[in-house]
Amino acid sequence: MPLMPGAEPYHHEAGQIGVLLCHGFTGTPQSLRPWAEFLAGHGLSVSLPRQPGHGTTWQEMNHTRWEDWYAEVEKAFEDLQGRCAEVFVAGLSLGGCLALRLAEVHGEAIKGVVVVNPSIANDVPLLKLAPLLKWFLPSVPGVANDVKKPGVTELAYTRTPVKAAASLPGLWSLVQADLARVTQPLLVFHSIDDHVVKPTSVAVIRQKVPQATIEELTDSYHVATLDNDADRIFAGSLGFIRTHASVPLQRD
Repeated sequence: MPLMPGAEPYHHEAGQIGVLLCHGFTGTPQSLRPWAEFLAGHGLSVSLPRQPGHGTTWQEMNHTRWEDWYAEVEKAFEDLQGRCAEVFVAGLSLGGCLALRLAEVHGEAIKGVVVVNPSIANDVPLLKLAPLLKWFLPSVPGVANDVKKPGVTELAYTRTPVKAAASLPGLWSLVQADLARVTQPLLVFHSIDDHVVKPTSVAVIRQKVPQATIEELTDSYHVATLDNDADRIFAGSLGFIRTHASVPLQRD
């Protein structure tokens, strides 16, 4: 299946500190590419994989589930772990949920976690009906491109594949149940004005991960990594990594 131009994965090999970036549901690596390139430019090894079913067609994505997306990011994590002394994980939206799941599963093998507008709660009423709707409604209008900055477009599907979406509550329930296992340093960037993910997810993190640092973004919508606060996210994540890494960055 041909890829959308710009949906390609991104990899950069540099120093002994690796960062895995996870894109969001129905999105592509394009939404995190500037972040990935920023970190690579500061001496970090970076992996930004394309998750199965993403960046092609929403019809293809309907043949994938959360287990497929998680398997891809776990494979990328294991690859980084084999090449780097330390690994951090990060993600946007559902990618933040996948990053948190990696932290729950791999424990001390992950040095820290950075998430942007993470989605870990079933706060969309329509999704409660997805297990039924998937049998006769293949897609619904998409949720992509929630960006405040003029002239910026997120490369993502304009339709949401219902069968794929029906698998999300299972992942959310699993991640919420194990959040206490996230003992690593955690930095959360949260847009006050987010039209995709409601505040429920961040509220759950506040309650269950007391060591989390939560920074509010006041000038961005959901896809904040492409929005007005992007530079703040990039610089903040780099500072977070510098603070919690045990080995110096290649360019430090």
